[in-house]
Amino acid sequence: MKRSNLPLAAVLVGAALLTGACSQDTSTTAPPSEDPGLGHIHGLGVDPADDSLYVATHFGLFRVKSDGEPSRVADRYQDTMAFTVVGPGHFLGSGHPDLREDLPAHLGLIESTDAGESWSPLALQGEADFHILEPAGDALYAYDATSGRLLRSEDRKSFDEVFRGPLTSVAAADDSVPLIATDGNGQLVSIDAISGETRELGGPTMMYLDTTPDGTLAGVDPDGVVRVSTDTGRAWREVGSIDGQPAAFTISAQGWYVATETAVYRSTDDGDTWSRVL
Repeated sequence: MKRSNLPLAAVLVGAALLTGACSQDTSTTAPPSEDPGLGHIHGLGVDPADDSLYVATHFGLFRVKSDGEPSRVADRYQDTMAFTVVGPGHFLGSGHPDLREDLPAHLGLIESTDAGESWSPLALQGEADFHILEPAGDALYAYDATSGRLLRSEDRKSFDEVFRGPLTSVAAADDSVPLIATDGNGQLVSIDAISGETRELGGPTMMYLDTTPDGTLAGVDPDGVVRVSTDTGRAWREVGSIDGQPAAFTISAQGWYVATETAVYRSTDDGDTWSRVL
């Protein structure tokens, strides 16, 4: 696969500018005269109810059909900035509303129990624009881009601050071990969820992280190289790569998924080989 020749700083700054633009400009969530398609991909998730892949984007939530074609869910153009699947038909998200809806610009934490057909507010509506949602056992970690704070909740209604600073991704195998995150420079850091103490881990520059069911840490770097770590981020092994700069990454029982600006790729062999599914 080809790899980007852009300097790392340019890649990360570009990603930050793209994220910032999406978080500030909500006018594009009004229904256009012609369907714009997916637009920027912000999140991925697999619904265990039927193993369907869902793609959260700047122009709405899409379900990917078996033929690789995306189908818009509920004719909604909601800009879903953060997205995660927490159970069958059960999704959590954040972002900005479809302008046909009389809602604040920042949705806070929202929930769907019908696979994205409808959404209900849970917390911080009008206040928070979450760009990261990471379930960990009974806890939920949520990164608010408006305040630069990583928050923790056990009831999805009240939140405690864990960390303050720029973050791109957060991974947690469960709620009993330190969080592993990437900061605004792609540096790997460990965050103690109780004390908030942070520690730089060194190692390769990474963008997006996730964990496998057995606790293995996996990540994708700005060039699309996929790596895994079995010692909580201290040492990494390259396993494969995807074609393009990553925009989202998730691991499910059905496979590993990475999105770029133009495609979504899937691996069924723990990141070694990838095939295009969207």
